[in-house]
Amino acid sequence: MDGVSHTLLQISKYMDSNGVDLRFLSPFKPDESHWLCDRVRQVRSIPFPMYTAYRVSFPIFENLDDYLDEFQPDLIHVISPTPLCIYGLRYARDRQLPAVGSYHTHFVSYLKYYGFGQLESIGWRYIRWFYNQCRRVYVPSMSVREDLQAKGVRNIHVLPHGIDTARFSPEYRSNRIRRYLVGKEDIPVLLFVGRLVKEKDLAELVTVNKLLQEKGFRFKMVFIGDGPMKQELQKQLPDAHFTGTLTGNELSQWYASSDLFLFPSTTETFGLVVQEAFASGIPVIGVRKGGVENLIQEGVNGFLTEPNTPPEFTEKVQQLLEDPDLRRRLGHNARALVMQHSWDTVNQELLESYYALTTKDGHPEGAVKKARDTLVPTDSDF
Repeated sequence: MDGVSHTLLQISKYMDSNGVDLRFLSPFKPDESHWLCDRVRQVRSIPFPMYTAYRVSFPIFENLDDYLDEFQPDLIHVISPTPLCIYGLRYARDRQLPAVGSYHTHFVSYLKYYGFGQLESIGWRYIRWFYNQCRRVYVPSMSVREDLQAKGVRNIHVLPHGIDTARFSPEYRSNRIRRYLVGKEDIPVLLFVGRLVKEKDLAELVTVNKLLQEKGFRFKMVFIGDGPMKQELQKQLPDAHFTGTLTGNELSQWYASSDLFLFPSTTETFGLVVQEAFASGIPVIGVRKGGVENLIQEGVNGFLTEPNTPPEFTEKVQQLLEDPDLRRRLGHNARALVMQHSWDTVNQELLESYYALTTKDGHPEGAVKKARDTLVPTDSDF
């Protein structure tokens, strides 16, 4: 479960509640207890080499044409530049259907973290070729639109992610979690939530932790998530707490029971976890790069630093550790600002965009009740 999967799940719920039928083609399939189980066609796949928790589907010998022809989609929505989504674009072209795409992840930016930085120019040519086949390309932030436009990608439409402000709220603050982490002492809890991978720039937090300790600050650093860096981080940060992957009320409680959210990642297209932290009433320290830059308002709901500058990042953390009143004020502002970004508002705009491509007048009034209004997002990560 990651930010992309969470976004697709919110889209699915909204489309289903508005009478829109949909199917997923995906390397993953939820179990029979999940309400989307019967709407997911699992496609054979192999592990993604750089992160084996992800899988890449290859639509060979799958008879997907027959499956989709029976469904009769009105629109194809591709999620990432994988072989399965190339198939989706081909199917849309052959059936003369509109195809749209989402750009959720800076895949090309990940290459340098795994020793393949010399391939970035090739990677961007591929990204441009893939997404320029789409009638519209949905991106979650203005900074991503600017990045893609500079690389020659066309037809870009900014569509931010929403947030469930009931699911993430200060009301979930838990004295039990606080006692478990810091006992009776009022020690600030510094939180990171996300995949524990190199491209999240987590090595920066190791340095921040060291600098804060050298300055004599008392705090508890917490990591929620899993990934190939977990063992390395546990070794380098023996005083930190690692929860593994959390969901539901437990995740909400850990957010609300923390005091400050640290997010040094330079590769984010949006930063869904940043919005979750805001909704939970805690300020965020991030970097001036990627989608996070569009979410954090300096001195209002958090602070921004230059990318890959642990001393500057540490100074901002120090400022908020030394001033609990400022920390609480920024957290209050964060909650108030994020209340404006509901999933219903975002997904209504997406649905209207779909209809603009699939109907003559482009207006969805009344049309959402039609049984044949369909779409097919592809290659999601359930």
